[in-house]
Amino acid sequence: MRPEAETAREEMKPPPFRYHDPRTVSETVGLLASLENAKLLAGGQSLMPMLNFRFVQPDHIIDLNRVEGLSYIRATGGMLEIGAMTRQRDLEFSDVVRARWPIMHEALLQVGHRQTRNRGTIGGSLCHLDPAAELVSLAAGYDATVTVAGPNGERELPFAEFPVAYMTPAIEPNELVTAVRFPQWSEKHAYAFIEFSRRHGDFAITSAAALLEARVIRPAPSASSKAAADVIAKSPCRRENSIKA
Repeated sequence: MRPEAETAREEMKPPPFRYHDPRTVSETVGLLASLENAKLLAGGQSLMPMLNFRFVQPDHIIDLNRVEGLSYIRATGGMLEIGAMTRQRDLEFSDVVRARWPIMHEALLQVGHRQTRNRGTIGGSLCHLDPAAELVSLAAGYDATVTVAGPNGERELPFAEFPVAYMTPAIEPNELVTAVRFPQWSEKHAYAFIEFSRRHGDFAITSAAALLEARVIRPAPSASSKAAADVIAKSPCRRENSIKA
């Protein structure tokens, strides 16, 4: 085999690293604080290709897939709270998401293919922070709140403050995202999510998400309209007709 071919073949494999398999958030935070050049593995849909192409070369991989308490969907108090390791496929098939956050369901249908949604997580997508990602657009549109855990406990970030640069979230090397909250809009809202890509499942070339809420603004009644309302109210015939109507 020619040397250049051998080099190309090797570059399609991940670089050597040490693998860590924590069970709790506190254990994960401890590993992040003690290890140099560590990367978190969530669904792996972005990290694994980057490892194979050696765009990233970490010394340590910390697997979040068996960390307790990071996968759930809860709708309480007008908010949708989602654990960071919740699979995109679970969100796609959630009845509560489809009923109360329908634009999320529409957007998830555009995320890759079924196989990638089976593994991809909401926390992984938000932390990767690709501007073409559907869940990133939704978090921005909903003014979502991101929960981050670190050595000093948990803190919350409005999503407007979450990105600090291109594909760079505002989390420290010893922190991890544990959850994200989306506020619920009123039942009488309209929504649309439209995406254009070369073919279904590809990264979006352009996309748009819209949430609209109709509000009826009634002008304050004038003195003449108040007087007319008083006349109608005092008329038995008018009152009877209004009741029948």
